[in-house]
Amino acid sequence: MHATAIENLIEKFEGLPGIGRRSAERIAFHILERMSADEAKSMALCITEAKEKIQFCPVCQNLTDTSPCKICASPKRDASVICVVESPEDVSAIESTNEYNGLYHVLHGALSPMDGITPDDIKINELLLRLADGKVKEVIMATNPTVNGTATAVYISKLLAPFDVKVTRIAHGIPVGSDIEYADKITLVKALEGRQIM
Repeated sequence: MHATAIENLIEKFEGLPGIGRRSAERIAFHILERMSADEAKSMALCITEAKEKIQFCPVCQNLTDTSPCKICASPKRDASVICVVESPEDVSAIESTNEYNGLYHVLHGALSPMDGITPDDIKINELLLRLADGKVKEVIMATNPTVNGTATAVYISKLLAPFDVKVTRIAHGIPVGSDIEYADKITLVKALEGRQIM
């Protein structure tokens, strides 16, 4: 029903995570109807430039345009603590709290035997290399509270057993501002297990 060029554009947007057919159409038509040619070219240039310049930080594996990234290079960060996360988006989420001052390690995924994702497919070996000098005292496992995320945290914690590091896991439980009656059974169990002294 659409011209081929429009349909191709819609299909590209539809291939992005969280974008369905209707959203992809709205984005495509917004670009075609409301953006000037210069704005569209600028957007395309930004995408191309980001793909060319962004790389993995050689230390933490986060996405960066510097080597090492700004977090790893900062003398204000606590280098004795590493927070292990699944994705660069997780780093952004934790940084937005302004509460964590250590370093990160981005796995770029989680173990998933059903999907063929093995330890060699994510950045576990790079984490082990960071612990070799003995400067790291704590590794915080901040993988997602999913079956794959939990399995990844358990697997890595076993690999870290020979190192002289404390391995901790972020707490899981009832979100602040929500009602207990709406929480599922697993969330309630995790909240009870993670209780703290007041």
